[in-house]
Amino acid sequence: MDIDQAVTLTQDRLAEEGGTMADLLGHFRSMVSPVLVGDSEWERVLRCAGQLPITMGALPFGLELPLHERRPEADFGVSLASGTRPAAFFRERARNDRTDQTAGAVKRLFAEMDAGNSPLRAIVGPKLMLEYDIGSARASEHPLPGMFLRPGERPIIGDSGQENDVLTVVDALVSCVGWERSEAERKNVERTYLAQPEDTRLDSFGVFPSRERSIRLAIMGFKTPEELRIYLENAGWPGQIPAVESVISRFRERANIVRSGVNLDVREEGVGPTLGLTLIVKQRYTKDSRYWLDGLTDWDPFLQALGHEDIVVGEKLAALGGWVSKPTTLFAKSGRYVLLRGIHHIKLVISGDRLRQAKAYVFLVLSGAVPG
Repeated sequence: MDIDQAVTLTQDRLAEEGGTMADLLGHFRSMVSPVLVGDSEWERVLRCAGQLPITMGALPFGLELPLHERRPEADFGVSLASGTRPAAFFRERARNDRTDQTAGAVKRLFAEMDAGNSPLRAIVGPKLMLEYDIGSARASEHPLPGMFLRPGERPIIGDSGQENDVLTVVDALVSCVGWERSEAERKNVERTYLAQPEDTRLDSFGVFPSRERSIRLAIMGFKTPEELRIYLENAGWPGQIPAVESVISRFRERANIVRSGVNLDVREEGVGPTLGLTLIVKQRYTKDSRYWLDGLTDWDPFLQALGHEDIVVGEKLAALGGWVSKPTTLFAKSGRYVLLRGIHHIKLVISGDRLRQAKAYVFLVLSGAVPG
């Protein structure tokens, strides 16, 4: 059974369970330390998840945990794919409630993916990720989720002349959220791509409809600090590169950093001053069948290195260390499932002359495709 068949089977079985993602998350509360997500903060996550179908549990979902904040809050992320039960849910919601901007955006994006000979589908495949600001938003706000696409079908590699692919993805995201196309923004995105050295990849594209307009690009695979420095200079990043080099140097002294990556916010006026830095301790390849599996101790050296940073809350870091677990067998009325938990990545946010934030992105993956 291939992965797509396994996902479909899991969605079908979750549909038998019925309910929402909040019902599913409710079973996992004991796995999430209250140090990471407090009770009232968990209720806010559940209110968001309660608007989403339980079938979304068949693709990765998870939490964004701010390790620099004492408040035990979290944002929530989910995945979905065109042609599936969750896609039909959003399509139906868009048809029945024209004020639901998120459902409308998802419907428009999937319509472009599903068109015959879709250039977008050839690059990113059928999948979309949604990131809901919950802990990072004020209680009175109901922001639209960030929307992310990954070039999983046709990877976008530096120095390979894929400018058209880059702009195809950007145009699709801009269009689906109802923004006007900006030639200045497109040129700046193109510039950040053309500055990429070979053997790096443009790993994801994102937009946040409820935030100040920008295109979030994740560029991964830099082999050395020197290579990254040259890239940031050529891409026109206006921040302080010595601050980035200082962070990398500290972590390289304490952990085996395989490669590094950056998140940049590209705007009409150029690249924004804040930089997200990802220091990679394990190479991940989207097509690898074991993509979501971590060894139980893979993250230990990096978490120990992170513990030396003054901004990190020690209690949260200790709780995070227990997140990665062996595959867990669960039983429900529709049968047996396997749950995987792990850390996808940790982002270090640099602004001005120093490290300002550290965020852990943790995931859960549920599969009902379990041999009898």
